Amino acid sequence: MNRRELIKAFAATASLTVAGRVWAAPSTDARLLVVFLRGAYDAANVVVPTGSDFYYASRPTLAIARPDAGNPNAALALNSDWGLHPALRDSLYPLWAKREIAFIPFAGPSDDTSRSHFETQDTIELGQAVGGSRDYRSGFMSRLAAELTRVKPIAFTDQLPLTFRGKAQIPNVGINAVGKPAIDDRQAKLIKQMYAHSDLASAVEEGFKVRDDVYRSISEEMTAANRGAVSPRGFELSARRIGRLMREQYNLGFVDVGGWDTHVNQGAAQGYLADRLGELGRALAGFAEEVGPAWRDTVVVTISEFGRTFRENGDRGTDHGHGSAYWVLGGGINGGRILGAQVKVEQANLFQNRDYPVLTDYRSLFAGLLQRMYGLQTASLERIFASTRPADLGIV
Repeated sequence: MNRRELIKAFAATASLTVAGRVWAAPSTDARLLVVFLRGAYDAANVVVPTGSDFYYASRPTLAIARPDAGNPNAALALNSDWGLHPALRDSLYPLWAKREIAFIPFAGPSDDTSRSHFETQDTIELGQAVGGSRDYRSGFMSRLAAELTRVKPIAFTDQLPLTFRGKAQIPNVGINAVGKPAIDDRQAKLIKQMYAHSDLASAVEEGFKVRDDVYRSISEEMTAANRGAVSPRGFELSARRIGRLMREQYNLGFVDVGGWDTHVNQGAAQGYLADRLGELGRALAGFAEEVGPAWRDTVVVTISEFGRTFRENGDRGTDHGHGSAYWVLGGGINGGRILGAQVKVEQANLFQNRDYPVLTDYRSLFAGLLQRMYGLQTASLERIFASTRPADLGIV
């Protein structure tokens, strides 16, 4: 038995304390990337409750069709009750077959019901209970890094995120990439000139004015909700770079992806949300491919501040909600399952008659996952998530 095998064998039965911090042998190989979808993505149209008649009654224009092998716009079957958005067919759905992805519906911060992007994003990044005084100098990923040895953290963001604020200096590097609009101002001007002396001139002018007014109104809220996060398209372009960095240099990372605040024209199997999901799925698949053999020791957790209203609104979109669905990916996880406490998706089980409830608290989920990944003892978990009971969902 060589030294590496000896260390791994010892890790199954014991942990060590180095310089007052807990160390378990798996932490020498384990990699963790947290992907934060800022803006609150519509979980019910991604991890789709295909077994619920109430879902289809509540979303006359947004619902994803039940699984049907002959329908490319139908949900991809996960089990008898749940399906996956078809935009993820070629990227993340293959990971389900390989048991390298799991979904946790009804997840989120159980004690934050503000439905405010900013308050709830802060709640999650801090990892501190709502109601008491908050220490904005102490994010939960910074506290995690302080409990580990041989850890090399990094934030793939323009500014250091709240979750990595703490005593230690943690590097950050921006990966933003800005996409061009479908029709820019120059093209719009040319189109207006084409119709300048026709009966359609006023209609074209009014059409562009309405488009600009709506875009300005929606983009102002989305920009604020995104907090400077990279776009899904930008993440798709940069994910392989992140994969290389985490394969070769870093083992604890955070990235935020904006563009998920879908109040208007969200779309169903096709449309705005579907396009963003396609970009996100390809990004995560590219990251997994780039990490290479280290994918076996890598865990990616995809979260969002909250879900969205279960019923669609009058603008064919969804509004701020409560419970969401989290994703866990990795080459060594026990995936291919829908995890966590669940209830039947029907009106009687909605939170305040409008949203998914939160049945798996994000702190409990992370505490249980970190305990299994790093062999953390109770005292370490208490310093990361005070007064939190770990939820062992058997993910790793």
